[in-house]
Amino acid sequence: MKKLKIASIPGDGIGKEVVPAATDVLKALSEVHGGLSFEFTEFPYSCEYYLEHGSMMPEDGLERLKDFDSIFLGAVGNVKLVPDHVSLWGLLIKLRREFEQQINIRPAKLLKGVRSPLVNPKDFDLIVVRENSEGEYSEVGGRIFREEDEIAIQNNIFSRKGTERVMHYAFDLASKRNKHVTSATKSNGIVHSMPFWDEVFKDVSKNYPDIDTDSQHIDALSAFFVTHPDKFDVIVASNLFGDILTDLGAAIMGSIGIAPAGNINCNGKYPSMFEPVHGSAPDIIGKGIANPIGQIWTAKMMLDHHGENEIGNLLLDVVETTTADGILTPDIGGKHSTNEVTEEIIKRLKAKA
Repeated sequence: MKKLKIASIPGDGIGKEVVPAATDVLKALSEVHGGLSFEFTEFPYSCEYYLEHGSMMPEDGLERLKDFDSIFLGAVGNVKLVPDHVSLWGLLIKLRREFEQQINIRPAKLLKGVRSPLVNPKDFDLIVVRENSEGEYSEVGGRIFREEDEIAIQNNIFSRKGTERVMHYAFDLASKRNKHVTSATKSNGIVHSMPFWDEVFKDVSKNYPDIDTDSQHIDALSAFFVTHPDKFDVIVASNLFGDILTDLGAAIMGSIGIAPAGNINCNGKYPSMFEPVHGSAPDIIGKGIANPIGQIWTAKMMLDHHGENEIGNLLLDVVETTTADGILTPDIGGKHSTNEVTEEIIKRLKAKA
């Protein structure tokens, strides 16, 4: 039997509600599969951990996590306890950077039974491949002077190696989907990094003659996400552009609560990390209405990453039959609780055994 060793980090807020829900779903899926099992080890790293220990994780936290097959993260952040820049850079960003998770992938598709805010969404099914380690989120920069003379400098870092890596990943992914890659750029306004991005995209595309390509400025591309999301397959974007596009992708699906994400380590040296997009959602903590689908869909992406595409597709199919039958949490127009949605998905999975 194949066993996946998973480091579970529920984190903050509703992460502590949806991670156990998705874990129960994975355990049920293991029973259905028969040849796949999970070994979960939970770590308490969170803002509450910070208040007790003065850090988001212990000094050897990375060492404790590095030998797991994957990291299953719930949410990071509780501004009432710890400033966001402290919690984010002390846990989420630290894991992404130190474990060389250079690529972030986030799908967006119209789930059956979930109403999109778009009048005519059609059946869009796209995925954004985001450069996850450099670009606009570089740490290079600083602030000098004071008062009216104060200056803030933020340097965007684009390496050929990092840019080629994310683009190759996008093209390889498109080759398994609908064979189309769109590049998000802004070379008409950002005069150094974006023309470089365009040049690398053109060079990389030559290696994939069977993949259709186009390049869209980020402002127009954002508009097309709203007016024609069904026209897209794979979109490759820089760190900032990808971050913005993926929240927009979640919005046109109907709720950020259903949006999944994966942070991918490409060299196999460290574990990849899978997390929903929704964050800790402090406004609904403890109400029992957090949408578990974002975390469950994230589990599906984790399965895909480990080559278990068939069982991953089964899981998403069961999620869609559940939503199609109106078993929904309030954020997507329903009246069901976190537990009710989770239990329904588990029941339907077990019926497949």
